[in-house]
Amino acid sequence: MKNNIKNIQILFAIGLLFTTVSCSEDYLNVDSKDRLEQDDTETVTPKEMVNGTYGMLTEWDYAFSYLGITEIISDNSDKGSSSTDTGGDKDVLDALTYTSSAGSILSMWQNWYKSINRATIAIDYTENYGLTDENVKNRLVGEAKFLRALNYFWLVRSFGAVPLQDVDLVERQPVADVYAYIEADLLDAIEKLPLKSKYASEDLGRATKGAAQALLSKVYLYEEEWQKAYDMAENVINSGEYGLHPNYEELWRASTENGIESIFEVQARGESIAHGVQQYSQTQGARGADGWGWGYNNPSETLVKAFEAEGDLIRMNASIIFEGETLWDGREVFEVENPRYNEKAYSTASAGSDDGDKNIRILRYAEILLIKAEAATYIGQDAATPLNLVRSRVNLPSISNPTVAQIWKERHLELAMEHDRWFDIVRTGQAKEAMAADGKTFVVGKHELFPIPYNQLIQTPGMTQNPGWE
Repeated sequence: MKNNIKNIQILFAIGLLFTTVSCSEDYLNVDSKDRLEQDDTETVTPKEMVNGTYGMLTEWDYAFSYLGITEIISDNSDKGSSSTDTGGDKDVLDALTYTSSAGSILSMWQNWYKSINRATIAIDYTENYGLTDENVKNRLVGEAKFLRALNYFWLVRSFGAVPLQDVDLVERQPVADVYAYIEADLLDAIEKLPLKSKYASEDLGRATKGAAQALLSKVYLYEEEWQKAYDMAENVINSGEYGLHPNYEELWRASTENGIESIFEVQARGESIAHGVQQYSQTQGARGADGWGWGYNNPSETLVKAFEAEGDLIRMNASIIFEGETLWDGREVFEVENPRYNEKAYSTASAGSDDGDKNIRILRYAEILLIKAEAATYIGQDAATPLNLVRSRVNLPSISNPTVAQIWKERHLELAMEHDRWFDIVRTGQAKEAMAADGKTFVVGKHELFPIPYNQLIQTPGMTQNPGWE
């Protein structure tokens, strides 16, 4: 793929967006208009400005810190690597003994606010640049609003009430207000963005109308706005733009990138291996003589048992690399330190490379079917049809009248190692029981939210901490 999204290096050379966010104490400061006016911006296009926001998705944070707060922390995964290698804070995240000083939590807080900053600057810059093509202008603004909404969504589900850049950079705004802000961005993006099929080949991978609708459906799910979640999922399904790839085992290979099931994914591949998510595959690659990586984020025995209990061998073997197996491309995984590794992070072409070519799926069609099914159980609609489409692909029997618990189980197995499990067990009230089954103690009233990073509280004394944290 030759799209311009991956060409983020150009913005590093320009140095335009990053002057106000280069220091950690500035990541909540989005008042960058004066700096933009002082710089020579004649050679910088709005498209390049928007590309800078996409570029944040390829940062090192997603190769390590993100693993810690999405998968290693959950019952899906263990820290991995060696017993003496803490991974900075991956050991305490795995044990649920982390504090507000955890580096992974701070890294993602910073990344998400920097991304919001870039998106906001890109929106303002594009709207005032003087583009004569209204369709192009609207599309670029829509892309930036989608990306801003995505980052606010990740913030609010992680920290609850958070500052909104347009309101107050110190005072945390109510969760309902943050979600309203996200919804407004996504509704506007839906109006501005084209369908996936309307993009030129060189722009494949950019945010689309379907991506905005899919994310909004997921946002409504987290808000428990069941009818809205159902309706927005229906919009994605009825668009005719997406479908299930017939072979689940192929979903994380290069051959299916930006394919029929892909709604939004991080772009990494070019004519030759391009700058992808820095070390995403490397950090999760097998460790040892036959290995190619650091060995972090190992699928847990608890996850294996969940697959086995359902008789779900197809998804288990597509999601987990087992010690002693030979992979689909012929790579042998015999002499390694850990019993299991994340196959969804594996890249055959650039295993072990610092800058990999691995596209990372953020939103895909199967999840939209499961969102529709879950919402349907609350509003008296047909949940069986969308659920069984997902199950039939992996040769599991149909369920005629699924309960919401059965749909939650399906999400667990279908989306395993895709960075949603922790937030799913929290939002559905399963966390205490699920973590106890994994040998961990989830403290109700505390662990539902991450602590506001200690560094942020020091820099903004008026900001409050989440319950149970110091």
